[in-house]
Amino acid sequence: VQLQACGGGLVQAGGSLRLSCAASGTFFSIHDMGWYRQAPGKQRELVAVVTSVGSTNYADSVKGRFTISRDNAKNTVYLEMNNLKSEDTAVYLCNADGTILGSTRAFNSWGQGTHVTVSS
Repeated sequence: VQLQACGGGLVQAGGSLRLSCAASGTFFSIHDMGWYRQAPGKQRELVAVVTSVGSTNYADSVKGRFTISRDNAKNTVYLEMNNLKSEDTAVYLCNADGTILGSTRAFNSWGQGTHVTVSS
């Protein structure tokens, strides 16, 4: 299962960006989809995750500013980021886990990452 992320860029503090990540492949079922980020010199951290039934969880640092959603028909996850701050600057990576249909094989895939830079 391959993930393709897009939507990053340069934005001023207080601005907004929308990231999207589409999963492709054949015969798979996705369970959770999420966004992580990694800033220079820092560990990768969870930003937000959404389950197959729409339950969400957010890092405390983005609650109230970021919204994660997914379109199951398109196997796509979105991250709406509002009121961006300089500390949101990072490479954002999407992640998806699930199973290969017709088997018990699980997968856990990562997208290639998209850069988000917030200027103050």
